[in-house]
Amino acid sequence: MEPPAQSDQRHEPGNKAAAAVALCGVCAFLELYCTQPLLPLLAHLFHASKTGVGMTVSAATLGVAISAPFFGAVTERLARKSVIVASLLCVSVPTLLAATSANLAQLIFWRFLQGIMVPGIIAVVVTYIGEEWPPESVALIMSFYVSGTALGGFMGRITAGILADYFSWRVSFVALGVASLVGAAAVAAWLPHGRRRAPTRAKSDPLPAFPYQVQEMFRSRRLVATFAVGFNVLFSLVGVFTWITFYLSAAPFLLSITALSSLFFVYLIGLAVTPAAGYLITRVGLRAGIAGAMCCSITGVLLTLAHSLPIVIVGLAMLSSGVFIAQTASQSHLRVAAPPGARVTAAGIYITCYYLGGTAAGVVPGAFWAFGKWPACVAFIVFMQIIALSIALVGWRTPIVKETA
Repeated sequence: MEPPAQSDQRHEPGNKAAAAVALCGVCAFLELYCTQPLLPLLAHLFHASKTGVGMTVSAATLGVAISAPFFGAVTERLARKSVIVASLLCVSVPTLLAATSANLAQLIFWRFLQGIMVPGIIAVVVTYIGEEWPPESVALIMSFYVSGTALGGFMGRITAGILADYFSWRVSFVALGVASLVGAAAVAAWLPHGRRRAPTRAKSDPLPAFPYQVQEMFRSRRLVATFAVGFNVLFSLVGVFTWITFYLSAAPFLLSITALSSLFFVYLIGLAVTPAAGYLITRVGLRAGIAGAMCCSITGVLLTLAHSLPIVIVGLAMLSSGVFIAQTASQSHLRVAAPPGARVTAAGIYITCYYLGGTAAGVVPGAFWAFGKWPACVAFIVFMQIIALSIALVGWRTPIVKETA
């Protein structure tokens, strides 16, 4: 039919569109991990265990994991921009309400609701990028988005930590909720309405096709490998940055909440490295890109075992940069491995696996902490990363160039 062919000839979106995509990443991740530097404080205020306050991280990622596939199925035929902007607005509401929490259970509840709305941003943006930019630009634009997620994660953590140290943790949530509302307004102004997509098989309710699509995707070795890599990517990042706060707040480091928040400045290195790596991945290929990223990440985790704070910071910088590059590679691979008519659904399943990794990382390393504190956590996280690297090298072997025009 003529319309799809015509839409392919449209010009590539401009700089404002790329900035809006990056801002979507910022706003989606602004609140998601904001309690990480607050964990020692929350454990003291609420008289809770390390695993208990760790649930303020896991509850948000669990919300993302649960709702992601449903967002994928329901929004497959909706306007991408409308879903993104509405989700940005909805994320800000439980963020503001979290400031009213009277106990840890209420805070965990609002954190869960925050996570529920996040897939409306991240699942749809990943698909939007694949639809609106030509194939040769996808990895680069995806790297802008991943850089935005890094900036959002950094800003959320450091803002929450500093405001909690100087004012209160409640002020942190109010500030982040207001910032999210401002970001939603900017995305609404800058993000273009997507080009008209070619209709998929039927115009009826997409939900009946959802189980069939999921079944088909789990028959694909490339997609299963990508889902598994996604699980391990976030498991590494959340596992390290959640449990290292307890390590660094104790002797010999004895870091304050503001100092713990400042550790997330290492995310800014990822902001510079990831776009350059996105360009490089288009030259060397996705398998080579994921291999280099995972090796960098593993080295960084091992460096955190040093009893020198500068070396620990270098290790965290290498870990976060490696994770951001791995995320760029895996999301780029997801686009070419998923069926054209079900890319949002594939993105939803990927995000579910990804955030199940984050949910597990907020709780599972607690068993290793009880066994051997931080060194035991490091050994377990490195083992998971080696598994992820092996899966990627085997599962992504099929040539990625196969796309029908």
